Amino acid sequence: MTDDTQEAMETPTGKRGRGLPMGIWALGFVSLFMDVSSEMIHALLPVYLMTGLGATALAVGVIEGIAEATAAITKVFSGALSDRIGRRKELAALGYGLAAVTKPIFPLAPTFDWLVAARFIDRVGKGIRGAPRDALIADLAPGKMRGAAFGLRQSLDTVGAFLGPLAAIGLMWLFSDDFRSVFWVAVIPAFLSLGLILFVVKEPAHPRAQRQVRNPLARSELKLLGNVFWWVVVVATLFTLARFSEAFLILRANDDGIPVMLVPLVLVGMNAVYALIAYPVGALSDRVGRVGLLLVGLGLLIAADLTLALVGGIGGLAIGVLLWGMHMGFTQGLLAALVAEAVPAELRGTAFGMFNLVTGMALLIASVIAGALWEFGGAQWTFLAGAGFATTAVLGLLPLRSRLNGTHKPKSVG
Repeated sequence: MTDDTQEAMETPTGKRGRGLPMGIWALGFVSLFMDVSSEMIHALLPVYLMTGLGATALAVGVIEGIAEATAAITKVFSGALSDRIGRRKELAALGYGLAAVTKPIFPLAPTFDWLVAARFIDRVGKGIRGAPRDALIADLAPGKMRGAAFGLRQSLDTVGAFLGPLAAIGLMWLFSDDFRSVFWVAVIPAFLSLGLILFVVKEPAHPRAQRQVRNPLARSELKLLGNVFWWVVVVATLFTLARFSEAFLILRANDDGIPVMLVPLVLVGMNAVYALIAYPVGALSDRVGRVGLLLVGLGLLIAADLTLALVGGIGGLAIGVLLWGMHMGFTQGLLAALVAEAVPAELRGTAFGMFNLVTGMALLIASVIAGALWEFGGAQWTFLAGAGFATTAVLGLLPLRSRLNGTHKPKSVG
């Protein structure tokens, strides 16, 4: 059986048309609608907790830290479970369903404890859906279009990431700063997202020869992920250490004297660039390869960090944010495509779970380091350190190119 024939069998219809399958587009809009809903709430929640319910900044930070750590850990087990049962859609739908049913709690919550519980369940839902959804995209995508598939999903997800805060700003103006009314509007796109994955996305048929996995987290199974996968994880970890949290872009804007009301526009601009670039870069990577484009993305990150460290004023901030968004568009979808292609098809859920866990923990460490450097020497030291980590990531990418060139894409084993 040729590689092309095998790849055709991995699509839901067995056809290798020019366009991406409808399921890929549907999953992209699932992400878009849920991100619009979540970001409408998350853009306002810290302020609402402090001004409306009397929470402290420390309490908000602890809530966010625990919620994100929970999501990262949950991804490992949901991805492994999707490999164990041989199905992805049900787990992804469960994750989106949990996120959707928590949304009405935000406007209805009478106390701080209710909001904490809603936020926690929402992040558990994110953890449950992440790895199975990414594995489902890899299962649905024609083999020679995986870069385009992950790029499209990333682009549409990021569209939601900047439409959500914009909608929150506009609705707060419309409703005269009534938080609860905005939270009610956010319920609508959440349930649109759930409806799409339940009624439009279809689970693809798996090849009959595909091996059933009994315990995806067993040492013998993790070994089957292979050296190329673990090297991709190493490279992605270095990427994450280099870019830390986008919250530091907000702090840089605040240092430049931008009015507090307009500071969120920094993330809107960054995500707009990210959304515009991710899909075409993913499609290009299907033709010219991934590693070279990842090197371009690292170069953009180094340029962004140096600009934010050394060029003052709003002009330096604008250029730095533009370069940062371009870097995200050049890297995040391509790393996901590399994960999908580095492992056996029946272990993709486990692979994405491990990938998300390690990079999620790296983001936490990177943000702590960045915060400490900010306290020690200000913005300049933080962004210079980011440029240093990005340079180190280049050294990790070069061996990855030779490893990819020296291996064939893995098939099911057994």
